[in-house]
Parts: sequence; C-alpha cells; structure tokens
Amino acid sequence: MEALKDLKLLHHYLEIFGVADKVSFDLGLARGLDYYTGVIYEAVLVDNPQDNYTDRITEFGSIAAGGRYDDLVGMFDAKGRKVPCVGISIGIERILSMAEKKAEESFKNMRTTETQVLVASAQPHYVEERMKLITMLWNCGIKAEMLHKKNPKLLSQLQYCERTGIPLVAIIGEQELKDGVVKLRDVATREEVNIPRDYLVEEIQKWTS
Repeated sequence: MEALKDLKLLHHYLEIFGVADKVSFDLGLARGLDYYTGVIYEAVLVDNPQDNYTDRITEFGSIAAGGRYDDLVGMFDAKGRKVPCVGISIGIERILSMAEKKAEESFKNMRTTETQVLVASAQPHYVEERMKLITMLWNCGIKAEMLHKKNPKLLSQLQYCERTGIPLVAIIGEQELKDGVVKLRDVATREEVNIPRDYLVEEIQKWTS
C-alpha cells in the first residue's frame, strides 16, 4: 500500500506538470532489488516525440535510470543512520550519439539556454502552487525553474538566484493567490512589483529582453 501511495503521489505531480502522458507505469520494471526502496524509473527515446511510450523505441533504448534508495548510504555509515536518497544515472555516450545524429539530420547548431525566472514562495505548503505556476511559464516559452525542496526558505531561494545568476524571482503565497497576482522581484535591484497572473509572461519577457 505504501508503494501504491508513492505511485499515486508521483502521478499527481506529473499531472500538475502536464507530462503524465509522457510516462508509462510499468509494475514489471525491476532495478537493483538489493538497495532500491521505492519508486524506480527509466527514461527511453522513441522514434517520434509525439508517440506514446508503447511505440517503437529507437536504437538508443534506455538513456537514464534510477530511483529511491533510502538504505544505501546507511550501509556505509558506521552508525547505520538512514539517509533519504533519490538519484539517476545517465547514459552520456548514448545521449551524445543521439545528439550527433540529430545535428547531422537537421544541420542545426545545438545551444544552451539560461533560466529567466525562479518560481518561489515565502511560505510553506505551496509546492503544488509553485509547480502549477512553473508549468504555466514553461508552456508559454519562459525558461523557469524552482528549488526541489518541499518548503525552502525564501532567503535560500533568493541566494540561489544570486549564485546562479537568475535575474528574476516569481513569488507566490497566500495573499498573492487571493489577489490573483504574482510578486515579481528583480534579484539585482531587489525591486518588487505585483503582476496580475494574466500579464506575468509579458512582464518577464519585458524585464529579461
């Protein structure tokens, strides 16, 4: 029942991010039974990004795999302390081979992008609201991210922006949700302004242009 509860929560989060249709739940999947303690997963490439997981997998197959392993670190700890862990291993060679093949087919140069805004909250218990907001921004072409801690402190989130060079912070909380706005903060100048959610994408584009 605990495992099913974990899968239900995972599916709920995938629906919030709008990617539930990209994931297939396979109860027959098995990995490292000696140390995995929860959800496990594999990432695969398909011939067409619009196809479902069940469609034909390309020659590259699985390119990443991992899961939850709460007992692994404790095996190497003299006191046997339990350390919650989750991780993933990535098939770098397979990904590079795929990237080279794609570049040859499209004759396009690959480039990296920078995050425009960090979605944050000044209060605890707003992880799902942050997820909903970041999904909206992604769908509108905004390069956004959020800290993966459930209840990170606002100071930690602001310091993360300073360290990584993210120029804007979109802050939500009880009052912002009630008023239908998002507090947009300029990390460098510390200027803050409340923006109606319908105009948030336009403002972010204006501030980062």
